[in-house]
Amino acid sequence: MSYTVHEVAKLSGVTIKTLYHYQKIGLLMPESIAENGYRYYGDKELEQLQQILFYRELDFSLGKIKTAMQNEPSRLRCLCEQKTLLMARQQRISRILHTLEEAITYAEKGAAMSKEKMFAGLNKQEWEVALKPQNEYLHENYSYSIDMGTIDADAMNEKANEASDFITFMSNALRNGVSVNANEVHSVIDKHIQFLQRDMKIDAQSFAAQSKFLMTDEFHRQMLEKQQTGLSYYICFAAESYAGK
Repeated sequence: MSYTVHEVAKLSGVTIKTLYHYQKIGLLMPESIAENGYRYYGDKELEQLQQILFYRELDFSLGKIKTAMQNEPSRLRCLCEQKTLLMARQQRISRILHTLEEAITYAEKGAAMSKEKMFAGLNKQEWEVALKPQNEYLHENYSYSIDMGTIDADAMNEKANEASDFITFMSNALRNGVSVNANEVHSVIDKHIQFLQRDMKIDAQSFAAQSKFLMTDEFHRQMLEKQQTGLSYYICFAAESYAGK
């Protein structure tokens, strides 16, 4: 069955001008061109157009789409690869939408959103931007720099989510007057340390030292104090209590 350019445009939502451009650059050729210049597309061309549109959803340039389709031996394989890429994008967008929804909720309440939650779902480049102020501060004051080249976006997002849960609990505990010696506080600190141990050598004593640094260093203390007044002190004292039990 053949379709006119107007029918293809109506079916696909692609403009006639775009279809002409695809033909001009050799990305999507009509099945046939009549003597009067009318262009006709067959089922094969519609399938190709569908693949092109999938690639466009993945932000592929037209040049890259052309190369991908020329080098792809199987339509099924191409579709499967596109599905994998789109599912990965869907997961990332879902994380970002969740973060956006939380940002809206905090904004409506006039409350400050935790820095960890603010960046949940970011990609590598976005994390580099987010960490730049802290990295510059560490380099200027402690001659230490975060290695941006080793940033794993998925790992950073996981750490941000875990840190957000930890900070939220500690902030609520402080707000509700829970003692730094309480078993529930110690339990959460223990769980937090276990998570940190996946990437670093850290125990109760070193976590307490780390918490003290965050309390005494102006830059990092302010990051915590913006979440809840007194939070940096509360975490420090709770960590010391946990280490001394």
